[in-house]
Amino acid sequence: MITEVVALGERSYEVVVGPGARHRLAAMLPGTARRAAVVTQAGVGVEVDADVESQVFTIGEGEQAKALSTVEQLCRSFAAWGLTRADVVVAVGGGLVTDVAGFAAAVYHRGVAVVHVATTLLAQVDAAIGGKTGVNLPEGKNLVGAFWQPAAVLCDTDVLTTLPEREWRSGRGEMAKYRFLGVDDLLDLPIDEQVAACVRAKAAVVAADEREGTAGRRATLNYGHTLAHALETAGGYDLRHGEAVAIGLVFAAELAERLGRIDGARVAEHRAVVAAYDLPVTLPAGTDPAELVTLLSRDKKVVGGLTFVLDGPRGVELVPDVPVDAVHAALEAIA
Repeated sequence: MITEVVALGERSYEVVVGPGARHRLAAMLPGTARRAAVVTQAGVGVEVDADVESQVFTIGEGEQAKALSTVEQLCRSFAAWGLTRADVVVAVGGGLVTDVAGFAAAVYHRGVAVVHVATTLLAQVDAAIGGKTGVNLPEGKNLVGAFWQPAAVLCDTDVLTTLPEREWRSGRGEMAKYRFLGVDDLLDLPIDEQVAACVRAKAAVVAADEREGTAGRRATLNYGHTLAHALETAGGYDLRHGEAVAIGLVFAAELAERLGRIDGARVAEHRAVVAAYDLPVTLPAGTDPAELVTLLSRDKKVVGGLTFVLDGPRGVELVPDVPVDAVHAALEAIA
């Protein structure tokens, strides 16, 4: 078993990675908890034992469930059951579950502890770590949310053996991102070491910049995500998140080259890394570039004009005021 720490002073917490990690849940609950509200989806099929009085609250499948109405439904159900501020929410599932349950925990009684039991590769390497929670609006992805750090995260690699291939690919999209944030090639490592390496990288960034301060270091974790979120919204979430991130990584490289930040060899490296994970490198058929640019302008990172996380001579960093013609040219390059 591998344990990584997200170092946030008094709010520091452990991320436990390895086979059977979910069985440590009871030991990771806050000492005040007498009840655990277990939030999951019908299709997850992973049982946990909190060793306190528990009730399961099931939310819907698909991105349509990642909505304010689901958060309201959860909070009302928590209240009806009698969940108190001293108790705990346990999110069991992928990134959608940890995002929604984490947001509900953040706003119910103005903050209830949450523990994430991440059951997908994407959740284990990224979504469950770092305290970002949120839901979608029709206007865009993750536009409403809160920073709410978990009390612990359990990444049980045993449960990954049941994942459909497309869920594996979605997780690999986030893993490909870490390759450009300083993480060495992961493909030849055992799965628990792959997950732990990603967790370690994200934990270091979150510890240095928990809430995306003016230095923008945490924004680097969104590398590839600006276009990814626009693609997900435009396509009605037909793409898995990691698939969209993979396309976003290639787009970001093409855009950075057009801005003179990187050369063609670095673009080719992006394409090779994404292809090595068997992920897409081109826009889905029928994508409307004009619609994408409109969606890009609503991205939550926007601080001045079109804003992207881009590679460059100082590494990956936040770049505001990107010319729209360069964006269109980069989109054309991946059409």
